[in-house]
Amino acid sequence: MLIEVKVPQLSESVAEASLVAWHKKEGEFVRRDENLVDIETDKVVLETPAPADGVLVKILKGDGAPVTSGEVIAQIDTEAKPAAGEAATTPASAPTAQPAAQAAPAAAVASPAARKILEEKGVAPESVAGSGRGGRITKEDALAAQPAAAKPAVAAAPAVPPVAVSGERPEQRVPMTKLRKRIAERLLKSKNENAMLTTFNEVNMAAVIELRKKYGEKFEKEHGVRLGFMSFFVKAACAALKKFPILNASVDGDDIIYHGYIDIGIAVGSPRGLVVPILRDADQLSMAEIEKKINEFAEKAKDGRLSLEELTGGTFSISNGGVFGSMLSTPIINPPQSAILGIHATKDRPVVENGQIVIRPINYLALSYDHRIIDGREAVLGLVTIKEALEDPARLLFGV
Repeated sequence: MLIEVKVPQLSESVAEASLVAWHKKEGEFVRRDENLVDIETDKVVLETPAPADGVLVKILKGDGAPVTSGEVIAQIDTEAKPAAGEAATTPASAPTAQPAAQAAPAAAVASPAARKILEEKGVAPESVAGSGRGGRITKEDALAAQPAAAKPAVAAAPAVPPVAVSGERPEQRVPMTKLRKRIAERLLKSKNENAMLTTFNEVNMAAVIELRKKYGEKFEKEHGVRLGFMSFFVKAACAALKKFPILNASVDGDDIIYHGYIDIGIAVGSPRGLVVPILRDADQLSMAEIEKKINEFAEKAKDGRLSLEELTGGTFSISNGGVFGSMLSTPIINPPQSAILGIHATKDRPVVENGQIVIRPINYLALSYDHRIIDGREAVLGLVTIKEALEDPARLLFGV
């Protein structure tokens, strides 16, 4: 019986996706839930599992082909038998005396994150024994893999990138991924359509640092997560958004939409590029819940496991260039939002207090906003509210 393999249901905001790479060829035997192909949208990479055991008899869409939600991309014959060379992959032939032959097909099945790690290490997937379901290589397997396993393949290195002959100036043309194209489109649209302006301020992080030193260990024991800086920034941002709701609003044509909730996008770097998962109802979350969600987002971003729902929406964003050492930047608004907070590296700097030059841990804050609906007064005072909340965190307890 022929079974159709279809593109998973995509969200309403995703009009089109593309097939990244097929992991099986026509005529090969596949097992139920084994990943057949990676499908890339402008937000995430989705794995497409086989709906049943059988032989992949026909691939209707090749690598790089554009696809839409629910489109048929392949057919599986559930009554066909695996070829003789593939018999070793079936449970019935497990007792055979060729374990190496068994491991190769299973090891070749890896998650997108695992494949990327193995490529960076120069380790062949066939040399890694997967611990996941059906022998699938997980991220942990890839991280534990030893690069030495790939050394015998050094002779084949010239086949990867061609080395330029003396006197030549090599260039490599690589098509943008769906995500990179989408990022480019959105940022260009933001720059062209928003009357964007950025206001700056500096914040003394001494009080936050002291709280982390005092309660960090107890916090981690109690909640099982490290007390970072981001939960303070999120809480401070929520205080500003409540005080100045226009910072949490968006433009729709000639209308201003005031959101009665605070969904904060947290910019996270991933192997595929920048993604912005959404911290929903951020103002209602505890510090521990915020830290746990941010850690979860970071792990999912590395593994390519963020769902479309986690990347859709948002009323305000926070971008932390400080993790990469940035001292100052002008973040670009993530449409249809109207404001974004940029935070940077905290460094000891000389400042003047009571007429004396002292050293304090200073972080420069940047708030980019859409001047079409946000006046300078609200933007500046909103950033001041964030500054005051960070310099005196007790304000967050009393809402002042």
